[in-house]
Amino acid sequence: MEKTLEMRVFELEKMLFLTKDVLSFDEASIFLNLSKSYLYKLTSGNLIPHYKPQGKMLYFEKTELEAWLRQNPIKTKAQIEQEAQSYTLNRPLKK
Repeated sequence: MEKTLEMRVFELEKMLFLTKDVLSFDEASIFLNLSKSYLYKLTSGNLIPHYKPQGKMLYFEKTELEAWLRQNPIKTKAQIEQEAQSYTLNRPLKK
């Protein structure tokens, strides 16, 4: 099956999007998979790192968005069990 011109353009835009360091509001919404209204709510509450160079347009640094996505990680059961085991083995005995 041959790709349509529209599909090829979409793939090229996606590849270009991956190489950018600074994202527009629309690009950040797509990158984060968030609705524009929710992203605006996050920016207006200063809950997500963003830039307003001239007071209107919003821009985002991709590395900061990735760090924001990685905050509050949820540990797996195996990680919790390993931490508990390490804690009990390294804890001094009470006398």
